[in-house]
Amino acid sequence: MRRSRRPSVLGLMLLPVPLLAVVGALSFAGGSGGRRWFGGRGESQRAEAQAAKDAAAAAFYELDTAQRDLRISIETITAVDDSPAARRTVADFSALGQRIDQVSRDYITAVDAHDLDRDDLDAATASRARADLTSAKDALERTKADLDRFAQGLGALLEQAETRLARLAPAVERARQALLAASNALDAVRASGLRADDLAARLAALSPELTKLNQGAGQHGVQETLRRADDVLRGAEAVRGEAERLPERAAEIDKRLVSLRTRAQAITTRTAGVEPILSELRRRYTAACWQDLQQVPAQAARDVAQAEEKLKEAQTAREEQRWPDATALLATVRALLNSTDEAVSAAGDRLRRLDEVSFDQQKEIERTRFAIRDAQRLAMAGRSTPDPRHARPLDDAVERLERAITGLEGRHPDWWHFLSETEAVRQTAARVVQGIREERGSGH
Repeated sequence: MRRSRRPSVLGLMLLPVPLLAVVGALSFAGGSGGRRWFGGRGESQRAEAQAAKDAAAAAFYELDTAQRDLRISIETITAVDDSPAARRTVADFSALGQRIDQVSRDYITAVDAHDLDRDDLDAATASRARADLTSAKDALERTKADLDRFAQGLGALLEQAETRLARLAPAVERARQALLAASNALDAVRASGLRADDLAARLAALSPELTKLNQGAGQHGVQETLRRADDVLRGAEAVRGEAERLPERAAEIDKRLVSLRTRAQAITTRTAGVEPILSELRRRYTAACWQDLQQVPAQAARDVAQAEEKLKEAQTAREEQRWPDATALLATVRALLNSTDEAVSAAGDRLRRLDEVSFDQQKEIERTRFAIRDAQRLAMAGRSTPDPRHARPLDDAVERLERAITGLEGRHPDWWHFLSETEAVRQTAARVVQGIREERGSGH
């Protein structure tokens, strides 16, 4: 049977001690100094009975020792494992304990029933004593064998429990060191002039957990202590990491404030150039080519003004060291400036594209036809007829392109509509190509 030392970290509730533990030196004395010895068959029977008594006593103590050692293993398992398998093991051990109690009582009863030191012990009584004691010994040995088999079946559970116990002290120590490192990092940040109040509050919230760790597994259990140690470790490391990054974070926010202010000023300058572009569009192209851009200057001015207001709020949050608020406000400013930048750029891009296509629409037409032909070749690769799922949208795309070309025949063509249609046709061809490649890539 595997024996395991009692873990020093445990202050555990022991399983009930069986009745055999209260057995003292019941009738184990070898004999009385005043007994007279008689020769013959009676004395031989007395000796055999005494030998049976000694053998039963040895079996009793072997069973008692094995049970005590196994109880330590059971306590180790129950301290760290509350799984169904562990609970079944405890229940089985309890049932074995009841059986051990019974055979122990039977043994004690057999010992108490026969006084082998009596001067008038006759052969028949000695023979009965030997039989009763031998029967008790056999019962003890059978129970001991069952206990040994039970102990052998604990291997996996006991190994897991011992592994967890071995983790306990290092885990607690790591948690303590992590708290110390977090505290030192926080002190260093404060020394640099950063308050880090939110980090200090998070670190303070871990103090009660440290108190419970110091109280030990004896009070809170091994599993709970391991879980608490892991939680404290993660929490403390998070605080330490954020504290160490805080100076860099503050510097990054300062840099973003400057960068976004500069960008807002640049967009304001560019916005002033949108109105001349719109004037050129209105002079040279139909209303459909520029109507959707009419509100760009006014909207851009509003967006930049809002961005500048948010920048002021972000600056205030930075000065008050409200880092999450400052970060969120800067993200809002960036989103506003991105959309404004796109709108301002759209006017110039629109004029450029319209100028290019009105000067030479054939280039746009050929570009779009090439995209369709490329998709058609891929659709026909390895086939005598195209799949209708691919052919139909490509045929529709050809017809759509032809309609767009026909629409240019008027005196004042809608060049923007033409560009929008050719872009839509190319997107259709691209979707067909992507679908074909995905299907062939998956083996369909």
